[in-house]
Amino acid sequence: MIEGLTWRPLTRDDAQTSADLLNAMETADKIGENYTAEDTLTELVDPYVDLERGSLAVFDGDLMVGYMKIQYRPTASEVHGVSLDGGVHPSYRRQGIGTRLVRAGIASARVLHALHHPTLKLAINVHKAEHISGLPELLGAEGFAPVRYFQRMEHSLQSVGTSDGLPIEPWSEAADEEFRLVRNEAYRGNWGSTPMPVELWKNKITNQTFRPAMSFLLRGAGGAAVGVLVTMNWEADTEATGVRDAHFMVIGTLPEHRRQGVASALLGHALRAAVDQGYDRASLSVDSANSTGAFGIFERAGFGASTRYVRWALEG
Repeated sequence: MIEGLTWRPLTRDDAQTSADLLNAMETADKIGENYTAEDTLTELVDPYVDLERGSLAVFDGDLMVGYMKIQYRPTASEVHGVSLDGGVHPSYRRQGIGTRLVRAGIASARVLHALHHPTLKLAINVHKAEHISGLPELLGAEGFAPVRYFQRMEHSLQSVGTSDGLPIEPWSEAADEEFRLVRNEAYRGNWGSTPMPVELWKNKITNQTFRPAMSFLLRGAGGAAVGVLVTMNWEADTEATGVRDAHFMVIGTLPEHRRQGVASALLGHALRAAVDQGYDRASLSVDSANSTGAFGIFERAGFGASTRYVRWALEG
């Protein structure tokens, strides 16, 4: 372990130095994630992140060289899935920092679990790109095992059809709650998913990366919302890569309206809008074991596989 390092919980004042660390990690890991201070502040003020009990940052002077952060779930059934995120600056890896951070994360997850869902089982989850060097060894040594795979898919926007005229409307303040409720109901049966309360929706979805003009709702014959698509774009990614990516963060159809072309219609409409609004690419992420047929829908829409992610888990 390197001597002279400072270890303390994260604070909301760490937004810029957190962004600097994550951008340094991107130079080595190349997963396509770049950050501004505003982006990292959004994560630091997450209503289900307890920085005092559930975070740890490592500093070499004023430079943040590593961190870990826990997000607990507002609601859970049978199993409380706690998310453990973190990383180490490329110049400080393989010196024991990552191991100490993972162990601190496990301990913090157990503390927060006991505070919020003590009667349930605990699963500590880490979600990272598969190709990150040294990660399997680090997590495996602490008892984590891969339990699920997620695929990032991309669309070049080179071949996009025209809109089919279905009753699709862009996001509006008045329809925001419909978006959230459809998302929650559509994702109810998804592996590892839990409903998003209003405060989490505002933090994770309608934040500075949200693109209202690229987010759509489809109504059924009676006028009720039956499907939604929500788009995000990270300005830091565009600046770093020169590629303006429309990331379809949420794509959901109410269960009783599946297999009626709702998702395909929303995708086609959003892809056309992405072209019209000057995006260079569209992307999304899908659970490789999704039981709703989503993978096939995305392939038929013209998306192709790129980066694969692994969900690592430790019980208890």
